[in-house]
Amino acid sequence: MSNAGSRSESWPKVLLTGAQMLFVAFGALVLVPLLTGLDPSVALFTAGAGTLIFHAVTKQSVPVFLASSFAFIAPIQGSIASFGVSATLGGLMVAGLVYVIISQIIRVRGIGWLNRLLPAVVVGPVIMVIGLALAPVAVSMATGETSDNISYGQAIFLSMASLLVTLVLAVFGRGLLRLIPIMGGIVTGYALSLVMGVVDFTPVHEAAWLGIPSFTAPSFHWAAILFMIPVAIAPAVEHIGDMVAIGSVTRKNYLEKPGLHRTLLGDGLATMAAALFGGPPNTTYSEVTGAVTLTRAFNPVYMIVAAIIAILLAFISKLGALLQTIPGPVMGGIMTLLFGSIAVVGMNTLVRAGQSLTAPRNLVVVSLILVFGIGGMQFGGGQFTLQGVSLAALVGIVLNWLLPREREGE
Repeated sequence: MSNAGSRSESWPKVLLTGAQMLFVAFGALVLVPLLTGLDPSVALFTAGAGTLIFHAVTKQSVPVFLASSFAFIAPIQGSIASFGVSATLGGLMVAGLVYVIISQIIRVRGIGWLNRLLPAVVVGPVIMVIGLALAPVAVSMATGETSDNISYGQAIFLSMASLLVTLVLAVFGRGLLRLIPIMGGIVTGYALSLVMGVVDFTPVHEAAWLGIPSFTAPSFHWAAILFMIPVAIAPAVEHIGDMVAIGSVTRKNYLEKPGLHRTLLGDGLATMAAALFGGPPNTTYSEVTGAVTLTRAFNPVYMIVAAIIAILLAFISKLGALLQTIPGPVMGGIMTLLFGSIAVVGMNTLVRAGQSLTAPRNLVVVSLILVFGIGGMQFGGGQFTLQGVSLAALVGIVLNWLLPREREGE
């Protein structure tokens, strides 16, 4: 197995291990653009470019791969529906800038202020809102409402089969299989779709073999920016957890060296670069951390190889077109699990904090975040509308700041 210190490894091994890391990330990497209406080829390019930027900033010290962030699926779908793709990318670019700003404040002041501003009682329910607010979209895709040529019966069969395989692999899979449950679910659903004859190959026939991904430039609108900024809170907090997780695997403290301010800066710049080209925001991938744990491949060079392969694949147009032929219900079935699991991550944040949620102060904060976020409450109108995740996060932060803290022992 690979040794963290060994730099003199054979090229075939480095290439194979790097390719395997990309394969583990691939299912989730292309899932985000497919669900949000962005281009999968652009997402491959921006994941590779973002990973290279991260490793440049952190001096190749952390074995992580950066790709499409799940936390942004719901907000991107909502924002594209309201403001269009270009304005959404502008909002995402500003969200990346928020990471950069947080990283510089951490560099100067340490991390204590972030924990005070965003305690578990705020972060947990906000993450839950990100997952649950979009549950109806997952269900409408799973039941075939978004697909013209697929009946309700076919859609339910495809979505539940894809979901079942994903569940079985996630719970009972061993070794590498356990790291690719989403991939397994999509492959099964796609195979069944082919048998049922509901896959339309026209885009693949029309696409050239090689081509430049359809990059999209961002534009900046206040409403889209305000909508997206609070969403950056959850992934920024999650980033800290990811760094601790990979550190516990490699037995190194990445919060000290290269330092949280550097890793967060790398993440922020990677997200800004992704939005600049039209890709989804980047985040460190837990699946790849799982693969690193399994294969003991601690050398960051593997991730750089994975990034270069991702960039090369982005220019194979037929691959992007093939990914877009995956039927909606297949994705919908898997989304029901993904959005639910985002909500569970939020719940887990609350549980781990170990505070009493029925204490009046916590009850008020959590209740209002959940109902405002999931119920569709909105303030303002026109360009300045606050709703969804952004409203929920703001309400949580303000209430946590204003309400008096309970005295110990109450």
